Amino acid sequence: MTAQILVVDDVAANVKLLEAKLASEYYGVISAKDGFEAIEHAKRHKPDLILLDVMMPGMDGFETCKKLKEDPEIAHIPVVMVTALSEKADRLKGLEAGADDFLTKPINDMALFARVKSLVRIKTLLDEVRLRDKTSIEMGISPVVHNSFDISGAKILLVDDDNVQGKQVVSKLSESCNVDWIETPEQVLTKVQQTAYDAVLISTLLNDADGLRLAAQIKNHEEMRNVPLLVFVDEDDTRTMLKALEMGINDYLTVPVDKNEMLVRVRTQIRRKRYQDMLKSQYHKSISMALTDALTGLYNRHYLNTHLGNMVAQAVKNNKNLALMIMDMDHFKSVNDTYGHDTGDKVLKQLAEVIIRASRSTDLAARFGVEEFVTLMPETDAQAAMATAERMRALVESTPFQTGRGDEAIKRTISIGVACLHPDGDSAENLLKRADEALYIAKNDGRNRVKMASSVVPKGW
Repeated sequence: MTAQILVVDDVAANVKLLEAKLASEYYGVISAKDGFEAIEHAKRHKPDLILLDVMMPGMDGFETCKKLKEDPEIAHIPVVMVTALSEKADRLKGLEAGADDFLTKPINDMALFARVKSLVRIKTLLDEVRLRDKTSIEMGISPVVHNSFDISGAKILLVDDDNVQGKQVVSKLSESCNVDWIETPEQVLTKVQQTAYDAVLISTLLNDADGLRLAAQIKNHEEMRNVPLLVFVDEDDTRTMLKALEMGINDYLTVPVDKNEMLVRVRTQIRRKRYQDMLKSQYHKSISMALTDALTGLYNRHYLNTHLGNMVAQAVKNNKNLALMIMDMDHFKSVNDTYGHDTGDKVLKQLAEVIIRASRSTDLAARFGVEEFVTLMPETDAQAAMATAERMRALVESTPFQTGRGDEAIKRTISIGVACLHPDGDSAENLLKRADEALYIAKNDGRNRVKMASSVVPKGW
């Protein structure tokens, strides 16, 4: 996962050290020497993450972070404060200013990369939701929402068999939230299926269960995938901390738990979730029949064209990968001719369901023609795009399509053309044309196959 990191520090040697560490993992780095320059760069470059030194002249890191989070244009960018300060009061001050986490000097490389990967992964998902909302706004169908949410009434699940610690956690969080406390892990999976929680806190120090395994099981439930998970970890157990972040756990708290720090971290996670939920809610409310295909429920060509233009512009600006595939059901006319148009419609609806199942959460699928569909794949290189397309082709080939005539099912295949955004500049129109050309080649070469487009549009297309 590549990303652009803004490093803010008034000491040039510190900047160079962080630049070298990040560059070794193929991250792009821009730097700022003070808070004022950091805010300017954040607005201009829209980095994926900001590493912000605390002790700086003029405007310190705390004030800089506060100003970054007050600007709705850049408030969603994660901020990790880098400091030599180790007092809990300083950590709390930074978290209350809006920081997502702290790294203490000298910086541990494993901790740095684990935290960077975790926060960039979260921002990537949020960026896609924000971009879809931006597309709706441009089409005049969705109001702007702002990242400011109270957490009063939030539902929190606590899983901890430490009676003393559990009581302290419940006492603090109950000041503003509703907390369910479970001491027996066996009840957890049933509980998360019954209740819509805003956050889940799990101890990794359970006597009779593996806290991280339990967290992974919760994440596997579809309805819980966007619910923030925080874990309690022994303050000396660096391995578990890093493993948790690698798994996709949103945050961790060291034991013994500081109640005030816990409240701020939980509040940050719930606010982020509610912001994302609000964007999704506004987005879905704004989607009308004019933007979706009535038969399949996928986005239609009109929406695709608008959103693809936005995605190409953003990818070019941020030097990110973008891939697109066009797929066409082979010999679809024979389905209509043999079984009738009602069955043809049923088959297309089932194909759309297969496409959605094979797509990732950041991908966007749309109906492009009668039996043609398009999937947009942000931050996806050629190799990953071809692998995704091949997985799609194989899944369709192995799927029995119901005809609506009792248990009768038929087998169908698709041909797919894949194109990737050209690194030297590209347009939405050219990207579509190259994918369409690759689809044409796949059809001519015998169908039921995937072809990658050339980097230029051949004459006549």
